[in-house]
Amino acid sequence: MNRAEDSFLPTTVSGPGDMSGVAERRETGVGMSNRTTPGDAFPPPTVGRLHGFDLLDQPLISNVAVRAGELLTARTTVPLRRAMIGRDVLVVFDRGDAESAIIIGVIHADALDHGAAPPAPDVAIQVDGERRVIEAEREIVLRCGEASITLTRAGKVIIKGNYILSRSTGYNKIKGAAIDIN
Repeated sequence: MNRAEDSFLPTTVSGPGDMSGVAERRETGVGMSNRTTPGDAFPPPTVGRLHGFDLLDQPLISNVAVRAGELLTARTTVPLRRAMIGRDVLVVFDRGDAESAIIIGVIHADALDHGAAPPAPDVAIQVDGERRVIEAEREIVLRCGEASITLTRAGKVIIKGNYILSRSTGYNKIKGAAIDIN
């Protein structure tokens, strides 16, 4: 492999201010993406919308001016959560390639409002026959009216309600170190 084919070999500079080797490298296209030419202008950073995540949890973005009407798979430099779906994101393109989007930030409308508490994340659970896991640091509470089920970090399961029914067509087992009825 000669020097012109290896984009990882450093270009030597003869003296201070001598950029002839760098200019030669640009002209020959060594190390440049083959999707752009040296004279092409890269698409500027643009705003898109976080549309969701694909099956590999890669972010999908929409409303990008360079690819209007299409969903693009993107990489990201910032952590993204499902609660951010629908938010505007700042997008750049790797080497000007419109197929290689990189999310570099999430745009917050209330970025200057430091006194407001962050909005509570919305939780949506869709049951489709697969296992779903809901996790919390301290506790999880399911509540409807006066009935509730609480799971605590200490391992307690607390069921409260005006009427509790436990029914089984098979074996119904109550087991514990101590059982207190009434």
